[in-house]
Amino acid sequence: MTKHINEPARPVQEIQTGERESRAWAAWLIIVLGLGLLVLAMAFSITKGAAEIPLKTVWDALFHFNPEDTHHLIIMDLRLPRVVASALVGAAFAVAGAVMQGVTRNPMADSGLMGLNAGAGFVLSICFAFFPGLSYIQLILFSFLGSAMGAGLTYGIASLRRGGATPMRLVLAGAAVGALLAALSQGIALYFDVAQSIMFWTAGGVAASSWAQLRIMAPWIAAALLGAVVLSRSVSVMSLGDDVAKGLGLNTMLVKALCAAVVLMLAGASVAVVGAVGFVGLIVPHLARFLVGVDYRWIIPSSAVLGSLLVVLADLGARTLNPPFETPLGAVIALVGVPFFLYLARRERRVL
Repeated sequence: MTKHINEPARPVQEIQTGERESRAWAAWLIIVLGLGLLVLAMAFSITKGAAEIPLKTVWDALFHFNPEDTHHLIIMDLRLPRVVASALVGAAFAVAGAVMQGVTRNPMADSGLMGLNAGAGFVLSICFAFFPGLSYIQLILFSFLGSAMGAGLTYGIASLRRGGATPMRLVLAGAAVGALLAALSQGIALYFDVAQSIMFWTAGGVAASSWAQLRIMAPWIAAALLGAVVLSRSVSVMSLGDDVAKGLGLNTMLVKALCAAVVLMLAGASVAVVGAVGFVGLIVPHLARFLVGVDYRWIIPSSAVLGSLLVVLADLGARTLNPPFETPLGAVIALVGVPFFLYLARRERRVL
């Protein structure tokens, strides 16, 4: 899965070779099959929960809604927004990780590991403690600021030593910043008695997702995903290195600024909904890169589909692993993410 990690910059001409064309077929196959599996997984997920609901009832609720039917109300008001939120944030976290890895050439880049999620969570804890009356759109905007703060702290700390912000230093700095901001968030929660409000963001999950949240969050994520697709060709060039990108006439500073805005929108909006869910942006881009090659025109859409599928299945597992209790979504994804992170860190130990 890490075939292309940290390889030397490849010849520019290779971007336009037949290898890319052959991988395009694989990318389309993944996207089409992935979307089909995603629809099936979402439908199956809606049937599972405290009350088992047949698929036929789900179909009736979607196309012949009866407000007097309790099962229809459960589907439309609770379970459908939950699976839609899972799909959206899965795509958002995965694409954010893909863009970060491409622009920085850091195979371990992820919004959770780079301090973005912790920064957003910290600012949200401040909002709950000092500004409890904020609207949801205001919480999303503050999440963007928190994500930017967490990323800035991580990059600043990693850059202090000679040699700059190497991939492993960024991960270590991100872990330190994440631990610090998480501790501060918990301290604020205990001191100002808002622990119950913050606990959901700390554990991570989509159980409280609602249509009102989705109406606000979805346009941000959709716009950022579209922006990532538009920038995908530039990200492919950036993945060859700054010198090569500048030699090809690319405005690297502008591309980095636009990519940073896209990542902050994706991570900030997602954390405002599901909280501290990590590793999606680490795992999925590597899987997509292994399957479709190193062209980000295909990695980004493939990552969006695979990320959605991963989080929908993880949320289904969170509800069914330990009935009648619900396992935190972040913990379920970490069962896969932590071993993958350790494997990747071992492969990258030479950059320490």
